[in-house]
Amino acid sequence: MTENGWQHHERVLTMETMNPNIKQVEYAGIKKPFTEVIKANIGDCQAMGQKPITFFRQVLALCSYPDLLEDGKFPEDAKNRARRILQACGGESLGAYSASQGIEMIRQDVARYIERRDGGIACDPDNIYLSTGASDAIVTMLKLLVSGEGRTRTGVMISIPQYPLYSAALAELGAVQINYFLDEDNCWGLNITELRRALQEAKKHCSPRALCIINPGNPTGQVQSRQCIEDVIRFAAEENLFLMSDEVYQDNVYADGCKFHSFKKVLFEMGPEFSQKVELASFHSTSKCYMGECGFRGGYMEVLNLDPEVKVQLTKLVSVRLCPPVPGQALLDVVVNPPQPDEPSYNTFIKERSDTLAALAEKAGMTQEILNQVPGIKCNPVQGAMYTFPQIHLPPKAIMEAKEKGQSPDMFYCMKLLEETGICLVPGSGFGQREGTYHFRMTILPPKDKLKIVLAKIKEFHQHFIEQFF
Repeated sequence: MTENGWQHHERVLTMETMNPNIKQVEYAGIKKPFTEVIKANIGDCQAMGQKPITFFRQVLALCSYPDLLEDGKFPEDAKNRARRILQACGGESLGAYSASQGIEMIRQDVARYIERRDGGIACDPDNIYLSTGASDAIVTMLKLLVSGEGRTRTGVMISIPQYPLYSAALAELGAVQINYFLDEDNCWGLNITELRRALQEAKKHCSPRALCIINPGNPTGQVQSRQCIEDVIRFAAEENLFLMSDEVYQDNVYADGCKFHSFKKVLFEMGPEFSQKVELASFHSTSKCYMGECGFRGGYMEVLNLDPEVKVQLTKLVSVRLCPPVPGQALLDVVVNPPQPDEPSYNTFIKERSDTLAALAEKAGMTQEILNQVPGIKCNPVQGAMYTFPQIHLPPKAIMEAKEKGQSPDMFYCMKLLEETGICLVPGSGFGQREGTYHFRMTILPPKDKLKIVLAKIKEFHQHFIEQFF
């Protein structure tokens, strides 16, 4: 049939010709036994209800809309920070590009922050690279490190369990992933004997060049002792390894007797034999700790003992991306340069910061306590960060059914949990684990009342799961 010379065709895709399985999904949906999905799978602080720090948001609001500088509702210290940041921006605007390494004034403020944190050890602003969160800087350093072919291909040592950024980046770059296992029976401690085992095995098929450390740990929540850090530095020096220290949870330390020690501070306290030799890149971010500003993508990297010619290449590499997000740089500036005791915002800032960290510490203790009451779940103390990584003992029948479905057993467990309770966790297989063990990662970020419900539901589900597959 034609009309005005055009041939009429029936539609190719109609309700009759479409995939019938999709119609089944639409019309045969099963009512789930829960009213909401609780995302306990990701460290997205504010999505889970953590409140932003007032002072940080005031300064960012002023920087974003400078007309507010005339508004009497904003405290003078916030206005002063905003004016100072804007004066350092091109055209006095957050909307302008910055230098590729980051705004110089902010790098200077980061350097002063590191000096205060580390008890006066000098920090050169020229060694600071601002970044799009810590992830961007980590990937940048890995890009610099990867070279060679076959047995000369770069190997990078990463902890198992590990944050999947590392394995994904190494796979993309074609580097060799060298796994070293954390000691679950020793509160996920790092054992030098295990580092040596992993290194010697890897030397047979690649060229190990770097060692990555996450402290406090993700997903395992451990905080490394000073002695452990010193041992790692000695190991890196002996084996001529580049150290990468991911320290984004440095304010998240809860357990009695635990304290955050930066790798840089320990390196310098060990003397020039180490501080002038060991190559180190340290990373921090505005996304975690008490800030929880994941969406602003602010972060920095400090490099030490980098070959000057390589440093030129690093600066060239970061320039390809033009610059890190300037609002993220502005946020980082107020994180490293917060209100001081003689300023009007100080008391509110200290209260908000303390309340946020105290709530996380309380939830860390509660999570460990409740999970350890469940037969078949073993949970190490959550010493720091914002996750727990408990081991789950699964019946052979459940393991067999999971394998029949082509799933890892802990994925099978987590999918069942999601289907029955609406709680979303991450299976341990996504982070790596010793053969024959099963885990899940869960964040401690939900508000206390909701976290109690989550833990109660996990407890009830686990008992039902064991009975079902016994």
